[in-house]
Amino acid sequence: MPDARSPIRHHLVLHQRDPEQGRGRFFSQMIERDLFGTIRLVRNWGPVGFKGREQVEIFPNETEAAQALETWATAQRQKGYTDL
Repeated sequence: MPDARSPIRHHLVLHQRDPEQGRGRFFSQMIERDLFGTIRLVRNWGPVGFKGREQVEIFPNETEAAQALETWATAQRQKGYTDL
């Protein structure tokens, strides 16, 4: 069982490289618990070297957040992203 005091539960970083154009992209996800106990899935994505975009989803429990994280990870891997 994870430590209830730790705000970070899961963190996943994927990347994609386009060697022809010399560019890379990232896709990052993190499940966290805020100060009020709300479980959030935070997704960041964009070109490597830039802040990119961010989206936050709130979930009723950690299990549903982890399922959403895996669903997003699978979709990004199908687009050519690999684990960093």
